[in-house]
Amino acid sequence: MSAPPRVLLVADAGPAVGGGHVMRCLTLAGALTRAGADCAFAATPEAAGLLDGFAGEAIRRFAAPPGDPAALCALAAQAARTWGADFAVLDHYGAGRAEDAAMRAAAGRLLAIEDLRRRRDCDLLLDSSLGRRAGDYPGVEALLGPGFALVRPEFAAERAASLARRAASAETRSVLVSLGLTDVGAITGRVVDVILPLLGARRLEVVLGAGAQSLAAMELLADADPRVGVHVDTQAMAALIADADMAIGAGGSSAWERCVLGLPAVTLILADNQRENTRALAAAGAAVALEVNGALIARLGEAFQGLAGDAERRARMSQAAATLCDGAGAERVAARMLAMVAGSA
Repeated sequence: MSAPPRVLLVADAGPAVGGGHVMRCLTLAGALTRAGADCAFAATPEAAGLLDGFAGEAIRRFAAPPGDPAALCALAAQAARTWGADFAVLDHYGAGRAEDAAMRAAAGRLLAIEDLRRRRDCDLLLDSSLGRRAGDYPGVEALLGPGFALVRPEFAAERAASLARRAASAETRSVLVSLGLTDVGAITGRVVDVILPLLGARRLEVVLGAGAQSLAAMELLADADPRVGVHVDTQAMAALIADADMAIGAGGSSAWERCVLGLPAVTLILADNQRENTRALAAAGAAVALEVNGALIARLGEAFQGLAGDAERRARMSQAAATLCDGAGAERVAARMLAMVAGSA
């Protein structure tokens, strides 16, 4: 009986970039594991903290010191050779063709996760951004569009019930605020300060990471206001999204989680790399897009009230969002990777 294919994943993490890279790589690792592969991470301390919280000891890891992408990829390449990896996955905005080449040489095959239309030296490229075309990445096999978005299986499991509930109810009883586990720039507290006076009798569920700058203030608020709930490093995001009637969320990979469950959202552009896809979601009628800038406070209140008070608009947005992404992308990516290892295509 042959040994299972081995896949080594490298993902960036930290206060400036958040935890989305690690979370989507964990999602891919889960799909690969269910399909019979053996997965491991080359993890910096920042990435290791997220792995501890969301994967525990269930996944192998090779310790990597914090540092520049070249040093990280050199260490990861060494781990890939020592461990005997059959495939490497690289999800790091600081990595380019030189780092790709090192990883590819060590593991034999490389999947690059990309959303900036950069040229990459890889065997397979994944860009789940809306509106991507084959011509965006000439000369490489590319898995493009939301059909390949890396969304955990619990979201697809909640999909039918979530969409049915939204179709049956026009009320806005619960609002979800989820702006990234690392809470870059204490954005969560700023947003809650804007919408709390507009909340009325609605419930407010706030999602944060244990190291979030806004956490202490949000916990004090929850103690004082029975309308507010705080969820720290939660494993129950699918249930929270399914139960919410609208959201204020970040423009990263969590946008696809909301789409799978048809959650209408005001989506904040928290980083330059989120701008194009968030605007595409808005153009498709699947979100309201807002830039985080000096005018955010006034515009956010208006956007929140406009969406919360318009049942027909929320219904249209829910349908548009759900049409874009079905939540099965990780399984599709894993299947293609393992077919390449097997040499079937």
